[in-house]
Amino acid sequence: MAVVTLSQLKLGDKIIEDVLTQLGSILFHKGRIVTPKEIEILQAFLITAVEIESNQSSNKMRDDVEEEKVQEISLPVSASPLHDEYDQMFKLLRQVFNSQAAGQALQVMDIRKQLEKILEHIKSYNLLTFTPRHFMEKDYLFHNSITTALTSYQIAQWTGFPQKDWMQLALAGLFHDIGNVRIDKEILTKPDTLSVEEKEEMMRHTVLGYQMLKNISALNEGVKMAALQHHEKIDGTGYPLGIDATKIHPYAKIVAIADIFHAMTLNKAYRKAASAYLVLEQIQSDAFGKLDPAYVRTFVEKATQFHNGTVVKLNDERIGEIVFSDHNQPTRPWVSIDGVIVNLIIDRNLHIKEVLR
Repeated sequence: MAVVTLSQLKLGDKIIEDVLTQLGSILFHKGRIVTPKEIEILQAFLITAVEIESNQSSNKMRDDVEEEKVQEISLPVSASPLHDEYDQMFKLLRQVFNSQAAGQALQVMDIRKQLEKILEHIKSYNLLTFTPRHFMEKDYLFHNSITTALTSYQIAQWTGFPQKDWMQLALAGLFHDIGNVRIDKEILTKPDTLSVEEKEEMMRHTVLGYQMLKNISALNEGVKMAALQHHEKIDGTGYPLGIDATKIHPYAKIVAIADIFHAMTLNKAYRKAASAYLVLEQIQSDAFGKLDPAYVRTFVEKATQFHNGTVVKLNDERIGEIVFSDHNQPTRPWVSIDGVIVNLIIDRNLHIKEVLR
């Protein structure tokens, strides 16, 4: 055991006593291994010294972390059972979607079995912080489908859907954009504004998706309607049918929220990902006339339900901890930075860029 100053702290050191912030919150629990991220947070919170394990095993960990640091460019996200199953789903979904583009039968049971494996780890999934290990912009369709499935499953739980609907809602999220496999890829990835003809072609993916799913008995009606209706708006301004809230299936209302969130927080060939918190605020705004307001309210409240002490990074790169959240504006909590409270409700030019811990 040794007490070392921050300047003496090395990558791979093991912290053996809880590290507290100036407000008394636990910044790191004992047992934490030091990486560049931990050093950045310690510096931001003006921690001057920590207790670390001092032995040969610690030195070995340090060497391992140094080696891993070199590999971070190619594999920035740490392994987890959730990521392992996600990767398997990605491979299977790409294979299945490609077969659909060729007009082959949809292998629903294979997809469902792999989806069940991912959902075994749903408690490890945080929609604000989850990042696929291997992401390429050309694979956006598959990543959006999988993350929309996971988030739709969570929203189903949060909004009180019966348990029998949870898996079907996850399948609705997974298949909502399947019609895109029969849309010209140049239209889907075009960086410029679509022409009237191209926009009409792109909008056909909803009807195409419904036609691909409508005769599959393993999927309930809600899954099929979600593919058809996930771009409908409750004020009747959506597509393809221009129906209002009274005619939109509840599955489609849920999937629409999840789809919009992930469409804006994943990189696309023509648009970079936006801050999850700004996207949540946009979704709140769209709840008036576009999305189901009750589902949106629950979604935003649950997604931002962090305990005081959560460490976040703002868009000006400063790091602090959440000390208070206003129930009416959950995306804009109070954040303590170097002992100074930043009220994001007042400082509208600032927002949370990332959740660090």
